[in-house]
Amino acid sequence: MKAVVVYDSAYGNTEQVARAIGDALGSKEDVEVVRVGDFGPSHITGLTLLIVGSPTQRFSPTGPTTAMLKSIPNGGLRGVKVAAFDTRITVAEIERVKILAFFVRLFGYAAEPIADRLKKKGGVLLVPPEPFYVGGTEGPLLEGELDRAADWARQIAASLS
Repeated sequence: MKAVVVYDSAYGNTEQVARAIGDALGSKEDVEVVRVGDFGPSHITGLTLLIVGSPTQRFSPTGPTTAMLKSIPNGGLRGVKVAAFDTRITVAEIERVKILAFFVRLFGYAAEPIADRLKKKGGVLLVPPEPFYVGGTEGPLLEGELDRAADWARQIAASLS
């Protein structure tokens, strides 16, 4: 198996989640955790699994994440299993600010458009997009989120066999 976990991270939270996912997926020989700016065409060759994560910023993935996804050739992920995640504040925190809640309902979060773009490039979505929660804009991750990320990765790995 060749798996790559690609992430962007503004405050280090999404990177922590990506590394927890990578560690739970398997050995460093089989799984590479790569910052979005370091991802290139060589990572796609022979790829079995691609997981992409981004913080939610302005109700979307970060610019570098979107650019990386656009750089994948059409059909470039044909037959590759894919999954997407994001980091975001909790629903309770969003609901405290009515205008923010309105915009979230209108525009959503980062993980869903990531999953959609991965599928448009030919990827086979294994699991629904997954959120991981931070406290406030800069974090830290809420307690238990890294364990939850590892569990999510093990669920993905199990679906490959």
